[in-house]
Amino acid sequence: MGAPGRALLWLQLCALTRAAYKVWVPSTNFDDATNWSQNRTPCAGAAVEFPADKMVSILVREGHSISDMLLPLDGEFVVASGAGFGAAAAGSRPDCGTGARARFRDPDRFLWLDPRLWRPGDAARGLFSVDAERVPCRHDDVVFPADASFRVGLGPGAGTVRVRSVQALGQTFARDEELAAFLASRAGRLRFHGPGALSVDPEACADPSGCVCGNSEAQAWICAALLQPLGGGCPQAACLEPLRPEGQCCDLCGAVVSLTHGPAFDLQQYRARLLHAFLALPQYQGLQVAVSKVPRPPGLREASGVKADTEIQVVLVEAGPETGGAGRLARALLADIAEHGETLGVLSATARESGAPVWGGSAAGLNAPARAGLAGGLAAAGLLMLMALLAGALLLRREGRLRYAGLRYAGQGFGPRVCRAHTRPRL
Repeated sequence: MGAPGRALLWLQLCALTRAAYKVWVPSTNFDDATNWSQNRTPCAGAAVEFPADKMVSILVREGHSISDMLLPLDGEFVVASGAGFGAAAAGSRPDCGTGARARFRDPDRFLWLDPRLWRPGDAARGLFSVDAERVPCRHDDVVFPADASFRVGLGPGAGTVRVRSVQALGQTFARDEELAAFLASRAGRLRFHGPGALSVDPEACADPSGCVCGNSEAQAWICAALLQPLGGGCPQAACLEPLRPEGQCCDLCGAVVSLTHGPAFDLQQYRARLLHAFLALPQYQGLQVAVSKVPRPPGLREASGVKADTEIQVVLVEAGPETGGAGRLARALLADIAEHGETLGVLSATARESGAPVWGGSAAGLNAPARAGLAGGLAAAGLLMLMALLAGALLLRREGRLRYAGLRYAGQGFGPRVCRAHTRPRL
C-alpha cells in the first residue's frame, strides 16, 4: 500500500474512533508560486537563490530550466519522477520580467501556532472553529500531507505542544520516543525547528460530551500569529456591543449560547442536530456555528451557582450581509432546549447577542467615548421627558380630567441582552 493509501486508511480509522484531525496547509514545494519573491515560479533561464542560512526540504514536481542556482547552507531536493533541472541561457524568456533573481522566501515563516495554516480534516458546511481551536488541540491527530514538503516553527513561547499523533513522511508517530527520534534525525530537523517542543499521547477523548481543546495557555501566541498581518490589532467589529467568545482572538457580531450539560449529553450528536435540524432551514442558510467544550469562567460559575468547571459553547455568526439571523437562531435553540433539554442531556442554557449593526460595514468612526456620550445624552433626554409626562399626569389627575384603573407592567430592563432557558420537567 502506497503513502496516499496509508493516509486514507489512517483518516478512516480516525473517523471510527471519533478523533478529530487537522491538516497542515502550506508547503515548501518548488512549484508553489507563493514560495517565491515574485509570487510565481522561476521562468526559464532565471537565476534562482535560496536563503543561504536556512535549512529546508524542497519537493520538485516539474521540470525547470535555470541559468544559475544559489543553494541553501543545508537542505535537500526531493525530486519527483519526471521532474528535474536543466540549464538555460539567462533571459531565455523576455516576457518574464527584468531578469531579477527569483528568491525563495524564508521557509521559517510558517508557525505551528498560526491558525491560518491549518484546516480541519472533518469540516462540514456551516461549521467553523474559534481561533484557539483552529490550531491542533490536545486530542487531535495531525497530518502533514505526503505529497508536499514542509517546514514548521515550534514556538516561540508555547512550551510543549501536545497532540494525539503526528503523521509525516508516510509515518504515524503515536509514541513520544518514536517522535523524538524522528525530530532529532536530519529529516526531522529539516522540517521542524524552533524553541518549542512537540510530544504525543495516544489517549483519545473518551468523554461523549467532548474535551476541552487545551490551547488556552498558548492563546496569546496564537492570536499574535493570527493578527501579525494586521499589525497585531483586531479589526473593528461591524456592530455595537460585540461579543468575544472563549477561544476567539477578536470581537465578533452574532450570538453565543452557553449550555450546562449532564452525563447524557453527546457533543457530536448535538452538533449534528444543529446542522440538520436548524442550519439546513432556509432562514438560517447564511449562518455559521462553532460548537465545543470550553472552561467555564469562574465568575460565572459563582454567580450561577453551577459547580461545573466546563460548559458547551455555541457561537453563531453571520456569514453574509444579512443581520439578525444569529439572534433568531439563538432564541430558537433556547426554545428547543426548553422543550427537549432532558432528552439532549442539557440542564440549562443562556444566550447573549451582540448589538445593532453599524451601517457601512465598519464601526471605526464610533469610538467608545462617542458612544458613551451619545448614550448619556439620550438617557438624560429620556429622563427629562419622563419627568414632564409624570408631572402632566399628576396635574390632570388633580383636576379630575384623568382616570385610570390599574397599570400592568411587564418588567423589561435595559441591561445586557441575556436570555435563559431551563429544561421543562416532564409530568
